Amino acid sequence: MATDPFPQRLPTLDRLGVTDLSSVSPSEAATGWLSVFSAAITQNDVEAVVDLFLEDGFWKDVIALTWDLRTFEGKKDIKKLLDARLAATGLHEIHLSEEPFREPVLQKVFPDLAWVRFCFVFTTKHGKGTGVVYLVPLPDSKWKAYSLLTCLDVLTDFPEKVGPLRNNKADHGTWETNRRQEVEFSNHDPTVLVIGAGHCGLEIAARLKYTGVPTLIVDKKPRVGDNWRDRYEALCLHDTIWYDQTPYLNFPSTWPVYTPARKVADWLEGYANFLELDVWTASMIKKSSWDHATKTWTVEVNREGKGTRILTVKHLVFATGLVVPSNVPDIARKASFKGSAIHASQFTSAANYIGKKALVVGSGTSGHDIAQDFWNHGIDVTMYQRATTFVVTAQSLAEQQNVSYRDDFPLELADIYGASLPYAVIRRLSQRTVPVVALTADKNILDGLAKVGFKTNLGPYGTGILPLFLDRGGGYYIDTGTSQHIINGDIKIKNGSAIKSFTEDGLIFADGTELHADIIVFATGSGDKLDSMREICGDEVASKVGAVWGMDEEGQLQGVWRHSGHDGLWFGMGNLQVSRFHSIHLAMQIKAIEEGILN
Repeated sequence: MATDPFPQRLPTLDRLGVTDLSSVSPSEAATGWLSVFSAAITQNDVEAVVDLFLEDGFWKDVIALTWDLRTFEGKKDIKKLLDARLAATGLHEIHLSEEPFREPVLQKVFPDLAWVRFCFVFTTKHGKGTGVVYLVPLPDSKWKAYSLLTCLDVLTDFPEKVGPLRNNKADHGTWETNRRQEVEFSNHDPTVLVIGAGHCGLEIAARLKYTGVPTLIVDKKPRVGDNWRDRYEALCLHDTIWYDQTPYLNFPSTWPVYTPARKVADWLEGYANFLELDVWTASMIKKSSWDHATKTWTVEVNREGKGTRILTVKHLVFATGLVVPSNVPDIARKASFKGSAIHASQFTSAANYIGKKALVVGSGTSGHDIAQDFWNHGIDVTMYQRATTFVVTAQSLAEQQNVSYRDDFPLELADIYGASLPYAVIRRLSQRTVPVVALTADKNILDGLAKVGFKTNLGPYGTGILPLFLDRGGGYYIDTGTSQHIINGDIKIKNGSAIKSFTEDGLIFADGTELHADIIVFATGSGDKLDSMREICGDEVASKVGAVWGMDEEGQLQGVWRHSGHDGLWFGMGNLQVSRFHSIHLAMQIKAIEEGILN
């Protein structure tokens, strides 16, 4: 185990005092434990429920008991959760799931770590959900829960209008007229205004629409998907198609495993049309104000530059993305540079710089993609690496994702399993798996990078990519081929010394070396993710909102997909998988508020 500040320990067999698992029956272990758990829940016997957990066990909740995203660690905190919410929630009808992929299974995670994982279904006063339990063995043949997830799937009285609940009436000639009126909100204002028509904004709006909440999306760009379409042409998703599916509408079986950004853009435009989402493009919010008495927002929208519409809405959802206003280092003597210096968000294609010499500042995903684009166009390019970078090959990451993200595995269940273990546990598991991948499957690439001076790491305290994504939103590269070009010398590397200043011809570094360039691209990340909200809502509202991205002390995203700190103000951001999974949870929270279920 790496030296780190994390107190959690995995429930290894040695720690539990167990040596033999040969006689384990996963079904018997799950059935016996769940029977006692269900009886204790039915009797509101909190002590009996808590006794079913390890001393340092976890209960993770996704809006089922808490209407929030929470993780409770240790018996003491689990007891606090149940004392506060068990009776109020009305948890009941707890039944073991025995369908394929949900049935009890003994998972031998490592030679010294094993557990029985199983699913159960449950009902609350207001909905139905899925539970996932990880049981570990004790020497006396008893089983204790190491971790339990409760995840609300549906509001009983307000289910999504999909499948058998879809519209079943024939339409003879009124569809187009009705759609125009819906998009215009001719007769009423929307309940929810979503800002941003990227994948998060569209998926949130889709979830809300089919949960019965009138929702309008506004975006300043001319077309849906332009937030992907307008980024650099070489951009391509580094996650697989199975990981990146969209709610209600899956990619066809002909779709490539890794999707180019412009193909994503066209898909999102079609997604908005096929799901009949109400979108105003080329529209800007000029100002907004919050009425504490009525708990509503008054929003002034300039639509396509043709006029202003004043809307009164109950909820604002900011889905303006992880890639927010650019973060460019303040470097001395910039005015002296005779070439062009831009942020990665302004870069489109290396084809615009044929015959030039390029310098890319930054070694994360964008830095690699842009350096690759320069090389593909025959341009002399150097990458300046400011800090060490976590590198994992796309093949290795795909192998990890394909355990559950694949054609023959239910997507909704894959998402639930992906969220079922607490962040603290994932961190500990990663400290074991990440070094193994680095020393086996990715060894040749990482060794090759080291030989040419490109500096890599294993993530914070050896935990890999997930903390970098969830805490920083960067600092890593999923290698789709650029690393080999670095190894080959096609893309040159500079690191080990800070930038001192611009020169007329490029950059000079603290060690006295100078790099000449005609074009310098700063792939240096993004700025404050609250900036777009602050611009629209003002400083007073912003002062009531805490950090949005990054993990809280429980290992949950701080202000995304949950209450932000200000009534009627929400944030949705993340990759396609995060958005697909949590968009329904945000929609159910808003629906519950609108129906008087949640205060």
